[in-house]
Amino acid sequence: MSVSKIAIIIGSTRPSRISPSIAQWLQTNLQTADLAVDLIDLAKVDLPLLDEAAMPSDGNYTLPHTKKWHDLITGYQGYVLLFPQYNWGYPAPLKNALDCLYSEWRHKPVSMVSYGGHGGFQAALALSLVLRGLKMRWLTNNLEITLKPDELDDNGQFKDAEQALAPYKFDVRQLSAEFTHLLH
Repeated sequence: MSVSKIAIIIGSTRPSRISPSIAQWLQTNLQTADLAVDLIDLAKVDLPLLDEAAMPSDGNYTLPHTKKWHDLITGYQGYVLLFPQYNWGYPAPLKNALDCLYSEWRHKPVSMVSYGGHGGFQAALALSLVLRGLKMRWLTNNLEITLKPDELDDNGQFKDAEQALAPYKFDVRQLSAEFTHLLH
């Protein structure tokens, strides 16, 4: 059996974000012998705001950064979108990254992992409409991670990420199994 590749796309670019530690924890807990999991950090990808002349649905990419983004994304069979809830929405860099491409997303399995003081339900709800528009295969396992103030330090980072995220471990195993079932 071959190994399937999925990517966790870190949707926040805010300097004080907690998402890299969540992403690393997810990667460790999602990865199996049949499932390779990479991290894509939108802060490092640094996509400009929709600067291609043609619509992404045309697939006529002319700018080097869009071609590079296309090449990166097409190397994966599925995605986990990791993002915080900002004022009941999701971060603009994530929307931009999705909107820069079109057919590359079609029919690919996707899971959402939102987080925030209340888990990010509203942000996940808003993003689900975009994923439907892109015709992605929305998985049944999606996580809403509630950040508890007593588990965070003065800089808003986990005191102990493993302990804080432990309640979500079963859900991540279920997500891993769902990806493995769909991709094999």
